[in-house]
Amino acid sequence: MIYKKVEMEPDKKIALVAHDNKKQDLVEWAKFNRVLLAHHRVYATGTTGTILEQELGIKINKLQSGPLGGDQQIGAKI
Repeated sequence: MIYKKVEMEPDKKIALVAHDNKKQDLVEWAKFNRVLLAHHRVYATGTTGTILEQELGIKINKLQSGPLGGDQQIGAKI
């Protein structure tokens, strides 16, 4: 098997999505990892992104709310 080495950019693009019942769990995880997340570009669906931005105090690239197509927007960026 031939392996290919791929260089990655130093700042990663990270998407965070959570069902309504799991948003608080995601916020707690994000707070724990805040220092690491602050060094990368973070994307989230609308409501989740708003909550994360308020709780973490870092820039979150907010897309549409999940029911309005935000999940599909994130999928299109992958």
